[in-house]
Amino acid sequence: MENNLSALNPQKWTVPVPMEYGPGVRNQLAALCREFNISRPMIITDQGSLNLPFVGEIQRSLTEAGLTCGLYGGIEPNPTDVSVMAGAAAYQAWEADGIIALGGGSGLDGGKAVALIARQQRCELWAFDFDKPVPAGFSAADFPPVITIPTTAGTGAETESTAMLTDTGRGIKGCVWHPHARPSAVILDPELTQSLPANLTAWTGCDAIIHALEAYFVPSFNPLSDGAALQALNLLWSSIDTAVVHGRDLEARGKMLIGSCLAGVAFLKGLGLVHALSHMVGATYNTHHGLTNAVILPVVLRFNEADITPRLKPVAQALELPDARFETFYNAVCAMLDRLDIPKSLAALGVKHADIGEIARKSVGDPARLTNPRDSSLEQLEALLAQAIERARD
Repeated sequence: MENNLSALNPQKWTVPVPMEYGPGVRNQLAALCREFNISRPMIITDQGSLNLPFVGEIQRSLTEAGLTCGLYGGIEPNPTDVSVMAGAAAYQAWEADGIIALGGGSGLDGGKAVALIARQQRCELWAFDFDKPVPAGFSAADFPPVITIPTTAGTGAETESTAMLTDTGRGIKGCVWHPHARPSAVILDPELTQSLPANLTAWTGCDAIIHALEAYFVPSFNPLSDGAALQALNLLWSSIDTAVVHGRDLEARGKMLIGSCLAGVAFLKGLGLVHALSHMVGATYNTHHGLTNAVILPVVLRFNEADITPRLKPVAQALELPDARFETFYNAVCAMLDRLDIPKSLAALGVKHADIGEIARKSVGDPARLTNPRDSSLEQLEALLAQAIERARD
């Protein structure tokens, strides 16, 4: 693929939205709602978060502050267009004037996707497909304000307008967005992540690390994203083991949450084949996104070896590795996956050889494939999937 690392090539960069960080900072939510003229907020969250204590706590705090707060918790672990449409209907029935997207990546993506269609009747959801021309004639006023509150340190979905959804008609994962539908503000409260179970801490943490790695290796010139990626790697790599083993460690949780957010900023630059393959495995088998990414990662690193090795030195420094050789980096990644009990094959997640052709075909059309540092053919994707199903790492 074309290399755009030269500082002579024109680029277009974006930076994220205002963020509030700190233990207990969720208590500023009512003030933020008023700042954005939200009096009837609708909390949109995922099915896994709906009955957790912090959802009720946040709803009560908003009610006590004089806001009329609704709740929709139908977003699936892998959000679908069906649940997003139901969320938009709930928003309209509540006569809401703003969205609080709360939860893991699914809750955040669900809330942002609802915002695309909750206030306007001109376009249906998939008109906002990232792969299509941006629908014209919209301003920020056509979309409700969204305040995002992540409760996992993983997806980094809190800072941008993009939302990953399963298109139930086509059986693929796609991305919807509009540049004027970006979140109005972000709340990063590490206390909300302290109760996350060890396995989900590991899976979502791996997702964040992979966001940073893939974004950094995208061959385009974006020092803003690269700096965010390297800082994210340093924070995440140094804290993930502690966060998994000692979940109440607030400093480790805070570093994970900041690192995840920075990794989300970094992948404004793009992602790579780990995500291109994982998206379609998830669409086919409904597997956990972060876990699927983690299983696939070593296979893709080997595939990209020649293209990423020249850029490994800053990564090795961020990870505090003894040298910048590919084998040192690769072995460190595999050792981390071993410590976190990540399965060594997609077969362990139920993925079957019979579906390789369909998954690979769908992955060819994923935008993340186009920003991978090495180009790939359908046959190469099939081979990578076969390897990941059998044995993704030693």
